[in-house]
Amino acid sequence: MDWLQSLDASLFHFINRSLSNPLFDWLMPILSGNEVMHWFALCIVAALVSALWFGNARVRLCALMVFLVIALGDPLVVNTIKHAVARPRPCVALSDVVQRLGRAGSGSMPSAHAANWFAATMVVFLFYRRSLWFMLPMALAVSFSRVYNGVHYPSDVLAGAILGAGYGAAGMVALQTVWNRAGEKWFPLWHAQMPSLLNPVQSPKSKVQSLESNAEKSAIRNPQSEIQWLHLGYILIFIMLIARWLYIASGIIQLSQDEAYQWVWSKHLALSYYSKPPGIALIQFAGTSLWGDTELGVRFFSPLFAAILSVMVLRFIAREINARAAFWLLLIVTAVPLLGAGAILMTIDPPLVLCWMWALIAGWRACKPDGQIRHWLVVGLAMGLGFLCKYSALYQIICWAVFFALWPAARMHLRKPGPWLALLIFLICTTPVIIWNWQHGWITAHHVAGDAGLLSQWKPTLRYFNDFLVSELLLLNPVFLIGSIVAMFGFWKLRREKPLWLYFFCMSAPVLLGHLAYSFHSRVMPNWIAVAVLPMLCLMVAFWDAHWRAGSRWVKPCLVIGLAFGFLVAAFMYDSKLIGKIAGQPLPGEKDLSRRVNAWKQSAELVESEREKLQQEGKPAFIICNHYGITGLYSFYSPLAKAALQSEPLIYPMILDQPENQFYFWPEYNYPEHRKGQNAIFASEAELYPLENGWFWKWLMHQPVAYARIPPPGTAPQQIVREFQSITDLGEHDIKVGDRVFHRVHLWACHNLK
Repeated sequence: MDWLQSLDASLFHFINRSLSNPLFDWLMPILSGNEVMHWFALCIVAALVSALWFGNARVRLCALMVFLVIALGDPLVVNTIKHAVARPRPCVALSDVVQRLGRAGSGSMPSAHAANWFAATMVVFLFYRRSLWFMLPMALAVSFSRVYNGVHYPSDVLAGAILGAGYGAAGMVALQTVWNRAGEKWFPLWHAQMPSLLNPVQSPKSKVQSLESNAEKSAIRNPQSEIQWLHLGYILIFIMLIARWLYIASGIIQLSQDEAYQWVWSKHLALSYYSKPPGIALIQFAGTSLWGDTELGVRFFSPLFAAILSVMVLRFIAREINARAAFWLLLIVTAVPLLGAGAILMTIDPPLVLCWMWALIAGWRACKPDGQIRHWLVVGLAMGLGFLCKYSALYQIICWAVFFALWPAARMHLRKPGPWLALLIFLICTTPVIIWNWQHGWITAHHVAGDAGLLSQWKPTLRYFNDFLVSELLLLNPVFLIGSIVAMFGFWKLRREKPLWLYFFCMSAPVLLGHLAYSFHSRVMPNWIAVAVLPMLCLMVAFWDAHWRAGSRWVKPCLVIGLAFGFLVAAFMYDSKLIGKIAGQPLPGEKDLSRRVNAWKQSAELVESEREKLQQEGKPAFIICNHYGITGLYSFYSPLAKAALQSEPLIYPMILDQPENQFYFWPEYNYPEHRKGQNAIFASEAELYPLENGWFWKWLMHQPVAYARIPPPGTAPQQIVREFQSITDLGEHDIKVGDRVFHRVHLWACHNLK
């Protein structure tokens, strides 16, 4: 095979060096990856989104197929082979390369650019034969540019082209086969209209389709059409569930501080904890029992909760409004960044939102004239389980009080045992938390009051209000947040005619408006209103679906803009490297969207290596962290610490005089009693260096970004100084991913614990 490699290198040098000329030196970087090409890529994405909504059936299908083939083929085929082969790029392996795009660190075989362009070329060709006159020259030019610019061998782009065209064609064949077998059974109306995906011409055999089209904007609900939308919703839920599990298992992101901290709780099960009820610890205990102490084990139930929630909401909205609106609600939920993060990260919010909506759905059935006691019992159980996940479940009692006050017809149930039995079940569910707090001096009540600012004097300010408003606009998708607020005001005159709309309002507005008002007093975290988001979106969908049926022209454009924005943000949130691919260079590590869930493993490895060096002095050594979240992360990502977690901890937080986290209540974490005479590494998460003013525009224009200032070196806390006989400053260490700094940690070697 040496002669093949020699031929490959010779062709590379011929293209990279011998064909050099001023025209190619200007054009090839544009085709291959500089900012002009990235703006062109954004235009292509915008064209695809526009085609999905405004084009005819063939244009929509073509755009959708291009998106699916590239979205699946790039990570599953190209990246898998690239990591398996791990071939160094020519700009890394060879010394005489003309580098026109800098040094890329990823694998060389195959070329993702070539694969994506040839996959798109193949799919578009199958729909439109004449597209080959434009798509093929572009694919060839981009592939050639990768060699000319010195980032790929000719065999890399050849392999990428063959792979891309191959899985592009194979993907279309597979989709058509699935459509032939499943479409006629699950989507008979759509299959009759469109038997061929490549030639979606309406078939005269579809007699029911005209009824569906006419019924779309009327009160008629075609049962067969409703079932089709439900089936489509189930398929979307299943795909998202599997995709999220695969994403978590891939290791693209690491645990957050809260997830790792609460993972430690799952190793110390109790009736309750310092700051949270026991639900999150039990959930993580179940997940890690199934999948081990891995990211998948910690987060396994978050996508599952999202799937269960989606099925509940899909069926409820389909029954109460219509299945088409229910399906679009699923897409809207996926395009809301806060809910999208909740479907991946295992925090206390996903199970709370699930229980809130479970209580909401059961409650709507219970408060009807024919509602039965069993429905109220489900309401009480759902609210109680929600409380065992997060104390914010108490808000739902206030929401129920507002609904009873605004809807007289529901007050008849207050004269029956149903609501009171629900309240009794809820109170029974609070028993574990009450017992634990009674045993520990009601510490949780003081902690929650302090976090909420209830113990501080009220000084009205707009600072927290502005922060809250901006963060909610970004996290809830500005299009859908504005649409929800308009719906909240717009439905009011119809509240007597639309009790369901009023019910959605009462289950969301008190939480949203209450936190909005409280932001004039104290800082309100963006996720505190998580339980209000889904009822708000349900009201929005019901309100605007009625307007669309009445002939409003604004609904569709606003929907497509909101979905496009939400999906783009979700893509950046799930893989922040996409920002670098589009902009031509990655964001500074200090501003990377994934910084809070990235580079902790590298940080733990650094600290562990320093501990091992210290241990070579002849004494056992352990690790002390300045924050409980960092303690959890290092415990998770250090294999030795993870193995020793339940016997004798290797990593500890600083000893506190009063309770500020859960470690205070566990005697085994009192290291002065267990580690006397030993050495330790004290690790303190250092502040990130602030970037200079205007850094964003410099980054966007590919100019160097500098730091505004470098903070002075930190000093070890006096408590640590007092606890050890001597301390050696090991300095500040950059924790990098590639060339970017994600975290900084300051280390001290502490000798001989007193």
